[in-house]
Amino acid sequence: MDAYQQLIATLALTMGTAWAAGINLYATIAVLGALGITGNIVLPEQLLILQDPIVIGAAVLMYLVEFFADKTSGLDTGWDAVHSFIRIPAGVLLAAGAVGDVNPSMVIVAGILGGGIAATTHTIKAGTRVLINTSPEPFTNWTASVVEDITVFGGLWAMLHYPLAFLIFFVAFLLTAIWVLPKIWAGIKTVFQTMLGLFSRKTPPTPPANEADSTPNNLPLT
Repeated sequence: MDAYQQLIATLALTMGTAWAAGINLYATIAVLGALGITGNIVLPEQLLILQDPIVIGAAVLMYLVEFFADKTSGLDTGWDAVHSFIRIPAGVLLAAGAVGDVNPSMVIVAGILGGGIAATTHTIKAGTRVLINTSPEPFTNWTASVVEDITVFGGLWAMLHYPLAFLIFFVAFLLTAIWVLPKIWAGIKTVFQTMLGLFSRKTPPTPPANEADSTPNNLPLT
């Protein structure tokens, strides 16, 4: 039973860290590091670096920066674009480190899955923000950002205290992602096509003055 529980806990930690990293990487690092350094959880050896106070401090600082950037319409989309090159690789590293000291092939598999999971959550987050930013009012943007933060903290809490329940939620999330990602992509294409149409719209050319105002010279005189 202990081996079964350990397997569930490791699987939840592996999938959960990658899932959360795709939404809010800095909150994920700060929470894991703070819980590890205070002795509330025991991190795998490969993730002990997260307990370094410098790492925790940097993660908290960047979380505060992201907290405000993520709630500013337009800036959040640029922030997400830059973090496409940060959240996904971090998801690979966190997932690979979460499996602990096992067969190297399992570490590679965990990294591949972690990268895919982080890419999925990041794409849903970034794509949803593109669609939300088409609305001029800021309240939906703020609401989405707060909901994302609560989801990350709640998901990490469930991952650590109720790993089996988290894995059930995680499977439901994957099924939902399969359904929602094509719709988000279709919406993004519509937004960009609309923007291109606005920028490429041209006024009809005016006819030359000599053609518009000229009168035939070969009319018979009366």
